Amino acid sequence: MSSNTFVLVHGSGSNSFMWTSIQRELALLGHRSLAVDLPGHGLDAQYPVAYQAPQDLDAWAAEPSTLAGVTLQDNVDLVTDVVRRAAQHGPVVLVGASLGGVTISGVGNAIPELVDRLVYISAWSCVRLSNPVAYMGEPEFADNLMAPLAAFNVGDPAEVGAGRANYRTADPKLLADLKAATLADVTDEQFLAFLNILQPDESIAVMTADARVQAGTWGTIARSYIRLTGDRSIPLAMQDRLIAEADALTPGNPYDVHTLDTSHAGFVFRPAEVAAILGGLAR
Repeated sequence: MSSNTFVLVHGSGSNSFMWTSIQRELALLGHRSLAVDLPGHGLDAQYPVAYQAPQDLDAWAAEPSTLAGVTLQDNVDLVTDVVRRAAQHGPVVLVGASLGGVTISGVGNAIPELVDRLVYISAWSCVRLSNPVAYMGEPEFADNLMAPLAAFNVGDPAEVGAGRANYRTADPKLLADLKAATLADVTDEQFLAFLNILQPDESIAVMTADARVQAGTWGTIARSYIRLTGDRSIPLAMQDRLIAEADALTPGNPYDVHTLDTSHAGFVFRPAEVAAILGGLAR
């Protein structure tokens, strides 16, 4: 058994369950792992009756979100506590996917001495701009396929207090657009299975908070980036920009870069390959 603990942080609208396939492969390689549920996610997620079938979209659009008060600092505090406890048993490798990148960056800023390595899987690591929303206006984001997904939105984020997406829609066009943006390389059946582990709400505050990394703390931690070449949610050009900006910030401590030919969430369907990369980073 490895002495490392892999602490795994999910992305937007997701939860610890997304890591199940990768945790299985890590365990079979002899590695310990722990997947966290960020505040208001997992078994604490909000699934109103109006979201069930048959849906009442008008009622659901008016229901306040339990994520309305959740901030990036809340996420960072929760994961910081997990890392502190895990570090008592050996080195911690902190892994973030997608929006989970801003949380692991915050933990790296706060307790660099307790994180052995940071790993970003097509995840946001903000350097020059303050948050993912700011980067979404940049040329490197132009190849994304997110624009049609606005049709998934339910309610006014200002009134609901969060972004809200109807993942239980049966609209074939919307589902096809979402698959193209997130999971183009899996079967329709696998796509729908993944869709059913997602939760509809995500904190706007987490996406818009200042998530910039700090050279003197975060920048001292060994770090790796797993690029996903088929990603149309965070396009490859944007992933490469994030890597380049971080490397320019701390040229003496650049990213160790790995590449998988898969989509934004497709890596969860390539668990053996992901686990092999992670296992190779363990100390």
